[in-house]
Amino acid sequence: MLPRELIRKIRKIEIYTNRLVADQLAGQYVSIFKGRGMAFDEVRQYMPGDDVRLIDWNVSARMNDVYVKLFVEEREMTVILLVDLSASGRFGTRRDTKQQVMAELAAIVAFSAIRNNDRVGLILFSDRIEKYVPPKKGRKHVLRVITEILDARPRGRGTDLAVALEYLGKVTRHRSVVFLFSDFIADGHEHAVKVAVAKHDLIPVCVADPCEDDLPRIGTTLVEDLETGQLQLIDTDDPGVRRQYAHRVNALRVDRERQWRRLRMDFVNVNTDAPDGHYEEPLVHFFRLRAKRARRGGRV
Repeated sequence: MLPRELIRKIRKIEIYTNRLVADQLAGQYVSIFKGRGMAFDEVRQYMPGDDVRLIDWNVSARMNDVYVKLFVEEREMTVILLVDLSASGRFGTRRDTKQQVMAELAAIVAFSAIRNNDRVGLILFSDRIEKYVPPKKGRKHVLRVITEILDARPRGRGTDLAVALEYLGKVTRHRSVVFLFSDFIADGHEHAVKVAVAKHDLIPVCVADPCEDDLPRIGTTLVEDLETGQLQLIDTDDPGVRRQYAHRVNALRVDRERQWRRLRMDFVNVNTDAPDGHYEEPLVHFFRLRAKRARRGGRV
């Protein structure tokens, strides 16, 4: 039996996201992710005799080898939600924690998918795989997906994006649209991202708190790394300390986004300080940009 407060929260998310999907996202979703006739399935390495017109030049350039596109008769699409449950997601200095924001954004994507008769699956992860919900259709299934995110009790504290992406490769045989929700406070996942992008439409959604960009001036303070439990005494009044911290945070962001652009990936940045809790605006903007690009005949 779910707690009453959790039920109320799930219902509130459903009402809000359904209205948002109906008013703003339905048309964009179809134009972005839906094909006609024959649907793209996956890519594989070129073999002698393959039609050269099927060569995927973008993937070939990324992988330093020749890959061709494979097509099948169009069927419903599969959307996979990869949601980071590491301890750093519990951090939040505004209205909601990063994990709560991720849950709301995942709900928007899930309701957009079922409105178009697509299947939705879920992979919850930390430094291990916490939960896998196989893709299915329907409102009842999506409500279960949202409940799993909000009611999760992860065993792990850390973040291992490579483990999550490698698991994705094992449980999804066909090309899917994959939304990866995380704060991306992690490293060592570059190769796993490259492999996943070759098969799937991978869309990172980075959720951050503004307090993570700049240290507040609150004197000498004992701080804890939520994922490792490590404690450290730092002087937040020291300009050098604040400057070094800001430089490191910015460098990690620049490196991360440089890799995504190099792999020709779209990505979404969301902050927990959105006015009145409207965290969906960057995601809505992403949908609109993709729809506009699709109408112009560009890549989606």
